[in-house]
Amino acid sequence: MKKDLKSCELKEFLSVGEVAARSGVAISALHFYETKGFIVSLRNEQNQRRYPRGMLRIISFIKVAQNLGFSLEEIHQMLKTLPDQKKPSDQDWQVLSKKWKQELALKIKKMTRLKDQLDKCIGCGCLSLKECPLRNPDDKLAKKGAGAHLI
Repeated sequence: MKKDLKSCELKEFLSVGEVAARSGVAISALHFYETKGFIVSLRNEQNQRRYPRGMLRIISFIKVAQNLGFSLEEIHQMLKTLPDQKKPSDQDWQVLSKKWKQELALKIKKMTRLKDQLDKCIGCGCLSLKECPLRNPDDKLAKKGAGAHLI
């Protein structure tokens, strides 16, 4: 996104306030996303941030992914598949979508297992981290011996 603002029409860019209003994301969150490398802005002659319109799509992706329980690190890794120097194409979004579908399938599998086993665990009183199928799936921690290993 290394464009010179002077060579671009202003209608191609949005102010930080416009992006916040259109995306429903606080200005402070936009600044945070920018410092973490999730989104990029350019600066005009008055040193004000200007966002390419395509950033709205990136911000929407971030918010949807957060609402689905993805961590910021997971989201950042997914966004790294998009090009830095140009607007993401449909092909770029398809690559990201494929990766996202794989991650969602894994989350769905874990949540389904939790849902299916939850009624057995709520109030069971076993207090066993060693044998709990939710906290210690497949009894992976048994090899470490007695006692809490995750808390």
